[in-house]
Amino acid sequence: MHYELFMGAALAEARGAARRGERPEGAVAVLDEAMVASGQEEVISSGDPTAHAVVVTLREAAQRLGRHSLRGLTVFSAVEPCAMCVGALLESDVDGLVYALADPTSGAAGSAIQLADTHMLRRRLNVVSGILQDDAADLRDEHSRALVGGAVARRR
Repeated sequence: MHYELFMGAALAEARGAARRGERPEGAVAVLDEAMVASGQEEVISSGDPTAHAVVVTLREAAQRLGRHSLRGLTVFSAVEPCAMCVGALLESDVDGLVYALADPTSGAAGSAIQLADTHMLRRRLNVVSGILQDDAADLRDEHSRALVGGAVARRR
Protein backbone atom coordinates (compact mmCIF):
# COMPACT_ATOMS: atom_id res chain seq x y z
CA MET A 1 0.00 0.00 0.00
CA HIS A 2 1.19 3.51 -0.78
CA TYR A 3 1.23 4.79 2.80
CA GLU A 4 2.88 8.14 2.12
CA LEU A 5 0.60 8.93 -0.82
CA PHE A 6 -2.59 8.32 1.13
CA MET A 7 -1.26 10.00 4.27
CA GLY A 8 -0.41 13.01 2.13
CA ALA A 9 -4.07 13.14 1.12
CA ALA A 10 -5.16 12.94 4.77
CA LEU A 11 -2.78 15.79 5.63
CA ALA A 12 -4.22 17.86 2.76
CA GLU A 13 -7.67 17.36 4.29
CA ALA A 14 -6.27 18.43 7.67
CA ARG A 15 -4.84 21.61 6.12
CA GLY A 16 -8.26 22.35 4.65
CA ALA A 17 -9.87 21.95 8.06
CA ALA A 18 -7.32 24.31 9.61
CA ARG A 19 -7.99 26.94 6.93
CA ARG A 20 -11.68 26.81 7.89
CA GLY A 21 -10.89 27.38 11.58
CA GLU A 22 -11.27 23.74 12.63
CA ARG A 23 -8.69 21.55 14.33
CA PRO A 24 -6.19 20.38 11.69
CA GLU A 25 -7.54 16.86 11.37
CA GLY A 26 -8.27 15.03 8.14
CA ALA A 27 -8.73 11.46 6.98
CA VAL A 28 -9.15 9.35 3.86
CA ALA A 29 -10.55 5.84 3.35
CA VAL A 30 -8.81 3.45 0.97
CA LEU A 31 -10.16 0.26 -0.59
CA ASP A 32 -8.09 -1.84 -2.99
CA GLU A 33 -5.45 0.89 -3.35
CA ALA A 34 -8.08 3.49 -4.31
CA MET A 35 -9.26 6.40 -2.19
CA VAL A 36 -13.04 6.06 -1.78
CA ALA A 37 -13.76 8.82 0.75
CA SER A 38 -12.20 11.75 2.54
CA GLY A 39 -13.16 14.04 5.37
CA GLN A 40 -12.13 17.00 7.44
CA GLU A 41 -12.89 18.01 10.99
CA GLU A 42 -16.33 19.71 10.97
CA VAL A 43 -17.11 20.07 14.68
CA ILE A 44 -17.18 23.87 14.74
CA SER A 45 -18.72 24.50 11.32
CA SER A 46 -21.47 21.89 11.76
CA GLY A 47 -22.10 22.32 15.46
CA ASP A 48 -21.90 18.51 15.68
CA PRO A 49 -19.50 17.32 18.38
CA THR A 50 -19.22 13.93 16.64
CA ALA A 51 -18.09 15.40 13.30
CA HIS A 52 -14.46 14.37 13.72
CA ALA A 53 -12.54 13.78 10.50
CA VAL A 54 -12.54 9.99 10.90
CA VAL A 55 -16.31 9.84 11.50
CA VAL A 56 -16.99 12.19 8.57
CA THR A 57 -14.84 9.94 6.36
CA LEU A 58 -16.61 6.77 7.52
CA ARG A 59 -20.00 8.33 6.81
CA GLU A 60 -18.92 9.28 3.29
CA ALA A 61 -17.39 5.84 2.64
CA ALA A 62 -20.56 4.04 3.75
CA GLN A 63 -22.69 6.28 1.56
CA ARG A 64 -20.46 5.91 -1.51
CA LEU A 65 -20.08 2.15 -1.13
CA GLY A 66 -23.74 1.66 -0.25
CA ARG A 67 -23.02 -0.52 2.76
CA HIS A 68 -22.59 -0.14 6.49
CA SER A 69 -19.86 -2.76 6.82
CA LEU A 70 -16.63 -1.20 5.63
CA ARG A 71 -14.64 -4.43 5.70
CA GLY A 72 -11.55 -4.16 3.52
CA LEU A 73 -11.02 -0.43 4.13
CA THR A 74 -7.98 1.21 5.61
CA VAL A 75 -8.44 4.67 7.08
CA PHE A 76 -5.55 7.13 7.03
CA SER A 77 -5.76 9.86 9.67
CA ALA A 78 -3.48 12.84 10.22
CA VAL A 79 -3.81 12.41 13.99
CA GLU A 80 -4.31 9.34 16.15
CA PRO A 81 -8.08 8.96 16.59
CA CYS A 82 -9.90 9.45 19.88
CA ALA A 83 -11.97 6.77 21.63
CA MET A 84 -15.15 7.73 19.75
CA CYS A 85 -13.40 7.48 16.39
CA VAL A 86 -11.65 4.18 17.16
CA GLY A 87 -15.02 2.85 18.31
CA ALA A 88 -16.56 3.96 15.01
CA LEU A 89 -13.74 2.27 13.07
CA LEU A 90 -14.32 -0.97 14.96
CA GLU A 91 -18.12 -0.82 14.61
CA SER A 92 -17.72 -0.18 10.87
CA ASP A 93 -15.59 -3.32 10.44
CA VAL A 94 -12.68 -1.29 9.02
CA ASP A 95 -9.58 -3.46 8.67
CA GLY A 96 -6.82 -0.95 9.19
CA LEU A 97 -5.86 2.40 10.63
CA VAL A 98 -2.79 4.38 9.61
CA TYR A 99 -2.06 7.62 11.42
CA ALA A 100 0.70 10.20 11.29
CA LEU A 101 0.85 11.87 14.69
CA ALA A 102 0.29 10.22 18.06
CA ASP A 103 -2.01 11.99 20.52
CA PRO A 104 -0.74 11.26 24.03
CA THR A 105 -3.69 13.05 25.66
CA SER A 106 -6.64 11.39 23.92
CA GLY A 107 -5.34 8.95 21.31
CA ALA A 108 -7.16 5.63 21.57
CA ALA A 109 -4.97 3.51 19.29
CA GLY A 110 -2.25 3.05 21.87
CA SER A 111 -0.95 6.44 23.00
CA ALA A 112 -3.35 7.44 25.79
CA ILE A 113 -5.49 4.29 25.79
CA GLN A 114 -5.62 1.14 23.68
CA LEU A 115 -8.96 0.35 22.09
CA ALA A 116 -7.75 -0.70 18.65
CA ASP A 117 -6.31 -4.00 19.83
CA THR A 118 -7.79 -5.32 23.04
CA HIS A 119 -8.91 -8.79 24.01
CA MET A 120 -12.06 -7.31 25.56
CA LEU A 121 -13.58 -6.51 22.16
CA ARG A 122 -14.38 -8.94 19.37
CA ARG A 123 -12.87 -6.69 16.70
CA ARG A 124 -9.34 -5.43 16.18
CA LEU A 125 -7.70 -2.89 13.91
CA ASN A 126 -4.36 -3.34 12.21
CA VAL A 127 -2.58 -0.12 13.18
CA VAL A 128 0.42 1.57 11.57
CA SER A 129 1.68 4.84 13.04
CA GLY A 130 4.24 7.52 12.31
CA ILE A 131 3.72 7.86 8.54
CA LEU A 132 4.67 11.48 7.64
CA GLN A 133 4.78 12.22 11.36
CA ASP A 134 7.04 15.27 10.96
CA ASP A 135 4.68 16.84 8.42
CA ALA A 136 1.73 16.30 10.76
CA ALA A 137 3.66 17.77 13.69
CA ASP A 138 4.54 20.83 11.60
CA LEU A 139 0.86 21.31 10.72
CA ARG A 140 -0.16 20.99 14.38
CA ASP A 141 2.52 23.49 15.42
CA GLU A 142 1.50 25.99 12.71
CA HIS A 143 -2.10 25.74 13.86
CA SER A 144 -1.09 26.24 17.50
CA ARG A 145 0.93 29.34 16.61
CA ALA A 146 -2.03 30.73 14.66
CA LEU A 147 -4.31 30.18 17.64
CA VAL A 148 -1.92 31.95 19.97
CA GLY A 149 -1.60 34.78 17.47
CA GLY A 150 -5.37 35.10 17.18
CA ALA A 151 -5.47 34.15 13.50
CA VAL A 152 -7.96 31.34 14.04
CA ALA A 153 -11.31 32.04 15.69
CA ARG A 154 -12.20 29.51 18.38
CA ARG A 155 -15.86 28.83 19.09
CA ARG A 156 -15.61 25.94 21.53
